[in-house]
Amino acid sequence: MATVATLQSWIGGRWLGAEASVPLHSALNNSLIYHTHAEKIDFDEAVSYARKTGVPGLMALDFQQRAARLKALALYLASRKEELYAISHLSGATRADSWVDIEGGTGTLFAYASMGGRELPSSNVLHEGPAIALGKNGGFSGTHILVPRGGLAVHINAFNFPIWGLLEKFAPSFLAAMPCIGKPATATSYLTEAVVRMMHESGLLPEGSLQLVIGSTGDLLDRLGGADVVTFTGSADTAAKLRTNRNLIANSVPFTAEADSLNCAILAPDVSPDDVEFDLFIKEVAREMTGKAGQKCTAIRRIIVPQQHVDAVGTRLRERLAKVSVGDPSVEGVRMGALASKEQQRDVAERVAMLARGNEVLFGAADGFKPVGEGVADGCFFAPTLLLCRDGMRNDAVHDVEAFGPVSTIISYADMDEALALAARGKGSLVSTLVTKDPLIAARAVPIAAASHGRVLILDREASVDSTGHGSPLPQLKHGGPGRAGGGEELGGIRAVRHFLQRAAIQGSPSMLAAVTGEYVRGAAVREEPLHPFRKYFEELKMGDSLLTHRRTVSEADIVNFGGVSGDYFYMHFDEIAAKDTQFGKRIAHGYFVLSAAAGLFVSPAPGPVLANYGLDNLRFITPVAIGDTIRARLTCKRKVDRNRVDDKGVGQGVVAWDVQVTNQNDELVASYDILTLVMKRA
Repeated sequence: MATVATLQSWIGGRWLGAEASVPLHSALNNSLIYHTHAEKIDFDEAVSYARKTGVPGLMALDFQQRAARLKALALYLASRKEELYAISHLSGATRADSWVDIEGGTGTLFAYASMGGRELPSSNVLHEGPAIALGKNGGFSGTHILVPRGGLAVHINAFNFPIWGLLEKFAPSFLAAMPCIGKPATATSYLTEAVVRMMHESGLLPEGSLQLVIGSTGDLLDRLGGADVVTFTGSADTAAKLRTNRNLIANSVPFTAEADSLNCAILAPDVSPDDVEFDLFIKEVAREMTGKAGQKCTAIRRIIVPQQHVDAVGTRLRERLAKVSVGDPSVEGVRMGALASKEQQRDVAERVAMLARGNEVLFGAADGFKPVGEGVADGCFFAPTLLLCRDGMRNDAVHDVEAFGPVSTIISYADMDEALALAARGKGSLVSTLVTKDPLIAARAVPIAAASHGRVLILDREASVDSTGHGSPLPQLKHGGPGRAGGGEELGGIRAVRHFLQRAAIQGSPSMLAAVTGEYVRGAAVREEPLHPFRKYFEELKMGDSLLTHRRTVSEADIVNFGGVSGDYFYMHFDEIAAKDTQFGKRIAHGYFVLSAAAGLFVSPAPGPVLANYGLDNLRFITPVAIGDTIRARLTCKRKVDRNRVDDKGVGQGVVAWDVQVTNQNDELVASYDILTLVMKRA
C-alpha cells in the first residue's frame, strides 16, 4: 500500500509537519490521498517572522522591483503548471476548471506585475496628487501619500479555488510590501501547499514574505495589530464569526470579506427565444451551473426570466444540461467533475431539498444521472439540478438558501421593476448579468442593480465576441459585493494595492512635499544648470532639474500656418467678427499650437539620452493665447521611474515625467501638462 503524504505548513522559514492528522480524500473515488499535519503551529513565531524578517525583506525592494519579481514568479509557475494540473485532478476538477484556478492564478500575477510596472513608482512612497495650495502666498501646501503599513496580511481562503484564491490576494499585498500568511480551506489545501512549495523553490520571494498554514488558524487572529490586515473568502456565516473577533475589533484591524452570494442573471423582456441573446443567456446559465461543478462564489443561483419565456428557458436549459457528461475528468467527453468533498456533497443535497419545497424540479438526479469513470460510485458527484419558482416575491428560500454546487432556480417575473426587485432580494451579491438588446433597458436597469451587486455584466451579441463571462472576476476590476456578499473589495487593479497601504495627508512647503513624495510639486525649489535636462542620462537626472526657455511672440502667421497644417479652421481662430462675440472677445491661437510652440521652445533637437516622447497627461488650457501674446515654458523633471528594462541592444531605459508650465507675458499660466519620455541610461 502506497504511503499517504502528510501536508506541511511553511512557517518561520521551514516546513512543519510529519505526524498525520485529518485525512483528505479524492473527490473522484473517495480514496485517501493526503493527511493534514498534527503538529501545532506557533503563531507567535509566524507573526514575529513576518514582521521582523518579511517586512524588511520586502522593503528592501521598491514597487517596481516587486512588480518585476511578480512577473518572474508568474513565468516560473507557468513553467510548472502541468504538475499542478495533475494534482488538481484529485479535486474533481476538469481541465477547464483547473485552468481557471491555475492559469487564472498565474494570469493574475502577470496582470499585477504589468499594472505595477506601469503605474507605481520606483520607491516605496506612492503620491496621490496633485498637491493643493493651502495658503495665499504659495508657501504651504498639502497632498496625500500611500506607504507600506509595516504589518502583515492574513489571507483566509475557500476550498473552490485553492491556487487562484491565494495568488489573487498575494499579488497586491506583495506589491504593497506586506508579508502574508495564507490559510487555505482544508479540503483542497494540498493544491495550495503544492503552489507555495513552487513559490519557495523559485527563490524569487524575500524571506518571510509568504507563510502557509495547513489546518486551523488557532490564535493567529488574536496576535494581530493595527498595522495588519485580514482578508477572507468563504461563507457569510464564517465571515460574520471572524469579523467579530475581539482582538480585531479592539485594534481596528481591517477585515475584508468576499462571501458566497445568490447571484442572478436577468433575461430582459425585449429578448425572445428567436434572438441570439436568448441563446447567449442559456449558454451563460448552463456554463455557470456546470463549471467547477457549480462551486463558484460567482455562480448564477437565480435565473430571473419573463413569465412568457419561463417554459422556453426551462426547455432549453433541460436540453443543454442533459448533454453534459459528468464523471472522472480523465474520461474523454466528461465536461463536469465532482464536488470537492463528501461534506460538500451532503451540504448541497440538504439545500436542494430545502429549495425543492414549494418549487418544481425541472431537471435533476432522476433524469438519468450516472457519472462515468472507474470507481466514481464513491466519488463526490452531484447531478446538475434546475428548479422553477413561479412566485419569487413570496418564496424566501430561493433568495436565502444557496446550494453551493450545480444548482440554480428559474424565477419568473411580470415586468422589469419586479425583475430588479427580485434581484435585490439576494441582499447583496457579487455579480449579476443582464441580457438585453436594448440600451435603454440597460441604462435604466443597471444603476438599480448596481446598488446591490458588486459587478454587473451587460451581455448582448456585440459583447459576446470578447466577453469573459458572468463568473470571471478580472484583476483590472473590483471583485466583491455589498451585504450578504461581504461588503469588501478585492482585485480592481492598483486599487487593491492601495487597500494594503496606509494613506496619510501631509502638509508643508512645496519643497518639503517634493522631498517626501519624490515628485516635483509646483512651487518647490528647482535646479537650473547650463546643461539642458534633455542632455542628461537617466541616472544623472534629479527631480527638480529645470529649464526656463526663451520667449516667443505669437503672430497671425502662426495661427494661419497651423490651421493649414492641421486643417483646424475653427471660427475662434479665423473669424474676427464671430470671435468678438465670445467670452474671449478676440481671435485666439489653437491650444495645440501652444503645445507645439512650447515643445519647440524646450526641446534639445540633437540626438541624446531622450529616446522618445510617448505620452501626455493632465493637459489643461488655462488662459487663451491671442495674437501678440508672448509665451515661454518651464520644463521640470517631475518623476523618475526605473522599470529595470533594457532595449534589444542591452541599453537600459527609464521613464521620466516632466512638468510643463506655459506662461504668457503677464506670468499667467496658459497651459499645464506632463509629458512622459523614455530616457537612456549611461551604464
